Amino acid sequence: MNPLAWSFRAQFALGVLLCFGLLGFALYVQYGLFLDPCPLCILQRIAFFALGLIFLVGAIHAPGALGRKVYGVLAAIAAGSGIGIASRHVWLQSLPPDQVPDCGPGLNYMLDTMPFGAALSKVLQGSGECAAIDWTFLGLGMPVWSLVWFLGFFLGVLYAGFRHR
Repeated sequence: MNPLAWSFRAQFALGVLLCFGLLGFALYVQYGLFLDPCPLCILQRIAFFALGLIFLVGAIHAPGALGRKVYGVLAAIAAGSGIGIASRHVWLQSLPPDQVPDCGPGLNYMLDTMPFGAALSKVLQGSGECAAIDWTFLGLGMPVWSLVWFLGFFLGVLYAGFRHR
């Protein structure tokens, strides 16, 4: 029952279940607990979704040695993007209250009124709403848990893609 000994296909299938399970939990928090996601939370969801899709395609494809490396790199890029976004979010939440940026416009408004690159840059700068900690588990906020998951996925996909079989 050691996941490190599983086949590439089984490891990527587990990744699919975990990613979409995490997204399901995020939807529960949004619609069940009525906690609206901030723009950085939405970007983290997109990274989990992209990672889940790569896992799904890799699990269905069950590639050879070169393909496993390609899927490993693609998944590592998605997980690395998530690490960057979640790290920024954790950093914003660690700022003293007087250094937290002001709340900005919502993501939908920015996407409607700004070019995509400018909107993305503004979102990554963060805002006051991203610094709020509305939910914790074991004393850690959701961005910290997202960072932990992204780090685990990053290491896991590199292992799955590059280990000798």
